[in-house]
Amino acid sequence: MDIIDPLLTARESASVLRISIPTFWRRVADGTVPRPVKLGGLSRWPRSEINAVIERAKSSRSNAA
Repeated sequence: MDIIDPLLTARESASVLRISIPTFWRRVADGTVPRPVKLGGLSRWPRSEINAVIERAKSSRSNAA
């Protein structure tokens, strides 16, 4: 059985990360958040990639301590 990885909008992704939408786009521009999957004119992010951003932040926090 295939596991479905839901695609999130910029607003939904920013909400998961608990940041504003402009900050979300700044993180995309600086590479902290991956570039979106483009579907026609739509930009979407797989939920797994947003979760990976959180996991990277957690691991870098642990390494810095």
